[in-house]
Amino acid sequence: MMDRHRLSNVVITVFSLSLVACLSPDLVSAQLKRNYYANTCPNVESIVRNAVTQKFQQTFITVPGTLRLFFHDCFVNGCDASVIIASTPNNQAEKDHPDNLSLAGDGFDTVIKAKAAVDAVASCRNKVSCADILAMAARDVIALAGGPSYAVELGRLDGLSSTASSVNGRLPKPSFNLNQLNAIFAANGLSQTDMIALSGAHTLGFSHCNRFANRIYNFSPRNPIDPTLNRAYASQLQSMCPRVVNPTIAINMDPTTPRTFDNVYFQNLVTGKGLFTSDQVLFTDSRSKPTVNAWASNSQAFQNAFVAAMTKLGRVGVKTGRNGNIRRDCGAFN
Repeated sequence: MMDRHRLSNVVITVFSLSLVACLSPDLVSAQLKRNYYANTCPNVESIVRNAVTQKFQQTFITVPGTLRLFFHDCFVNGCDASVIIASTPNNQAEKDHPDNLSLAGDGFDTVIKAKAAVDAVASCRNKVSCADILAMAARDVIALAGGPSYAVELGRLDGLSSTASSVNGRLPKPSFNLNQLNAIFAANGLSQTDMIALSGAHTLGFSHCNRFANRIYNFSPRNPIDPTLNRAYASQLQSMCPRVVNPTIAINMDPTTPRTFDNVYFQNLVTGKGLFTSDQVLFTDSRSKPTVNAWASNSQAFQNAFVAAMTKLGRVGVKTGRNGNIRRDCGAFN
């Protein structure tokens, strides 16, 4: 029979474990800190930045590709680089889910090249996680496109699981209304303000025609064209995306300044030039419209909100202890 002293220790241990479970999101974000690698790989930020800059000089797709990769990674089981894992005969990984097939190869390549640059420094080899490299690279591409630079919190471990099935229902769709957007962001601890700010990343990048074709051809029996869409812009989209269109054709998300990280995305929404339903609804819904108006006229306010939202996004589902490790190859488990 267990003595009273041992029993009390068991009770305390169980209580402590349950307390840790309750506090885990806070404990996880507390693990993240700036200069996390100060002792193990002090130059990691400049190493990653140089690799990202080199990739950026080869192709601008590096910018939206890397930024979108970070978002898709964090929204599925947290920021743990699980989206980079390649499928094997025994496992279909996240990257091969239909919602991830449009992720640009240049985003993956950016992280892989930055990882190689970090590991080329003997003292840094296998000391920096792919998840942290992706978080730094996302910050760096924003700055390269003219957006704000900011201090990235580091200390994430790489995830130990990546399955296509885990992606189901975790990513926002172009057809989402405000309630659906708010719900999927709230599931990741992000507010409506964070959601609108992160949507501002659509100031960069492109989309394939099939993602918005319903808005310009068969929106409803009464209105073939979505009435919230600017008519001149709708005609422009129809000319670029005919009914029978080459599926490889891509359209800039921001028709005005597609290669600059700025607040023009919000100015476009005010004039009915949001490409997706999920973009334009931010202006047509009275609950989000005041934020769109504010950021359309105040670039600094948007940038501040974007940095705050990216920092919160980077804390989602961070892996610690036995729940993760540092991958030797970002595309494969150790």
